[in-house]
Amino acid sequence: MKQAFYIDTHKGITGVVVAALMMWFGREASVTAWIYLALHGTYGLLWVWKSRVFPDSQWEQRAPLWFGLAIWGGLSTYWVAPWLVMTSSSEAPPWLLGVAVMHFGLGVFLHFASDMQKHMHLQHRRGQLLDDGLWSRSRNPNYLGELFIYFSFVLVARHWLPAAILVLWLVAVWSPNMRKKDRSLSRYPTFASWRAQTGLMVWRLRRPSAVADVSPDQPAP
Repeated sequence: MKQAFYIDTHKGITGVVVAALMMWFGREASVTAWIYLALHGTYGLLWVWKSRVFPDSQWEQRAPLWFGLAIWGGLSTYWVAPWLVMTSSSEAPPWLLGVAVMHFGLGVFLHFASDMQKHMHLQHRRGQLLDDGLWSRSRNPNYLGELFIYFSFVLVARHWLPAAILVLWLVAVWSPNMRKKDRSLSRYPTFASWRAQTGLMVWRLRRPSAVADVSPDQPAP
């Protein structure tokens, strides 16, 4: 099986798992539980849809069963947040739920729009560095979007453990993947200048050399 199979099945079943937890612990009347189900369940369905419409080539590699089970086990750490939500008897304040939904919306836009841009770039401009659009100020806007998405789950859970798990994923998995991609893209002649004007994940709002590029005899734009 491909790595995508294990990732897609896990993310696709997440909504079912969250709904089952909600019913098992009798949280059907909880607004917090329903908001969490809507957020995490929707994200899982969107991921599977994305995987079918514009798949990521890095997940198309075949994986042995043990590695696939390891993927499932690793991704299951994200189910700690819904477990905490469903086993809690308290409700998140409305303002916090609003902030969580805001982060989720921003994350979905960044994650899926940047992946779609990358997909179309590889189809029509393969061999050129992707350095425009959502990628003009961040070298990994898709990871930034994913961070926003998972942070929204952390906000609803209101517990340090999902936050620690997210930091662990960021340090142990996401960051090495981003650094590896940087090394691969360094073969492009324009990579150095693109790297100077972008952040690894967070957007760089201004090009560092913007002032230096203006000569004394030339008015600033």
